[in-house]
Amino acid sequence: MSFGMSLGTGSPAGGRLRGFHGLALVLAFALITAACDHAATPPSEPLAEAADDTALEHARKHLDPKYVCPMHPQIVKDGPGTCPICGMDLVERAMESSGEAYPAVNISAAMVQNMGVRTAVAERGTLWKYVRTVGRVAYDETRIAHIHPRAEGWIEGLEVRSEGEPVTRGQHLADLYAPDILSAQVDFLIATGPEGGATRPGRVEKARNLLRLLDVPDAIIRDIEEARVTRNTVPVRAPISGIITQLMAREGMYVRKDTEMFTIADLSQVWVMVDVFEHQIDWIAPGQTAEMTVPAHPGRTWEGTVDYLYPELDPDTRTLRVRLVFPNPGLELKPNMFADVAIYGGPERDVLKIPRPALIVTGEREAVIKALGDGRFQPVDVVTGMQRGDEVEVLSGLETGDEVVVSGQFLIDSESSLQASFMRMSDDTTPTGTAHDGH
Repeated sequence: MSFGMSLGTGSPAGGRLRGFHGLALVLAFALITAACDHAATPPSEPLAEAADDTALEHARKHLDPKYVCPMHPQIVKDGPGTCPICGMDLVERAMESSGEAYPAVNISAAMVQNMGVRTAVAERGTLWKYVRTVGRVAYDETRIAHIHPRAEGWIEGLEVRSEGEPVTRGQHLADLYAPDILSAQVDFLIATGPEGGATRPGRVEKARNLLRLLDVPDAIIRDIEEARVTRNTVPVRAPISGIITQLMAREGMYVRKDTEMFTIADLSQVWVMVDVFEHQIDWIAPGQTAEMTVPAHPGRTWEGTVDYLYPELDPDTRTLRVRLVFPNPGLELKPNMFADVAIYGGPERDVLKIPRPALIVTGEREAVIKALGDGRFQPVDVVTGMQRGDEVEVLSGLETGDEVVVSGQFLIDSESSLQASFMRMSDDTTPTGTAHDGH
């Protein structure tokens, strides 16, 4: 062996350094040879010869076909025999150099059976785009009504007393006394009376529209015109059917135009807000079908549709908020309920797919073990697409009809990686260093 740095032969320090390196090499290679062969079996070469080998030379000796124990891979012999530990017959381990990143591995039929190796065929078929997520029931904001007075005044005759009460469209909620509305009624009576004169048609229409703008019902306007009497109060009625979700009005309360007296929400249809992961966004589109279940009603399923995809992702969770619409005629769905949601993105036809257990994901690569026949197996890197249940789409790396391993593939992949490492060491013939006099 040579070193890139040498000391003079007459130097005591040089002699001690050479002695230290020699002892370190003997100890290191003694450990290597002990790990490569079990203590119960005789070594393949004397310790003195092994100590003179470099790491590459020692590894190169193990590249030739060897016989190993299937259960104890540390047992390595040059010829057939039995394992001194378990008594099993040794099998030949042949490594093929085909230029692939991961070489093929030969496994005997008995070993395949002992490992429980099972295979499946890559075939073309249909995969359904399917997103399962969780959501929250919310009010349909297009079905919420906020009731404000059109003029300042006082509430009299409050009919609704608490939040949560159901109301119907046109239901009488309260009476409102407002001086501005009373003044508009007087102007309307003057415009419709005989003193209107030649300007009567224009004045009548203007006065009638003013009452309408003050939210006086047409029926009340007709009564005022026919009876020729003003009304001190006008009714406040529900514009939609639903549930009183907010009640700010109280008996005798003075209200202004910005006072929200009532809030009514129609629960016959609800929104369900869900989060979809970034890699699934392409599967979702408005109009797609969705199904939902809630813990409060086990066994019940609601069907709805995708209504809207919001334009911004959550920067922390990397998810997109999606709005679904579900009919709720029986009002069983309550806002803020949790829900399990499934969104169906439609079929993806004529895709190459394999069973999901066949896929090996390491974080740096995705691979499968392809069965080559006659006990030969080889890892193959693949690029995958969508996953649906127990099936995975393969975009590249496999062809239709290829056979892949679905059980025992991790052991085969590890063996192939180990062989590839030995082959790379064998192919590297560049000297690690050269000794030069004076350097």
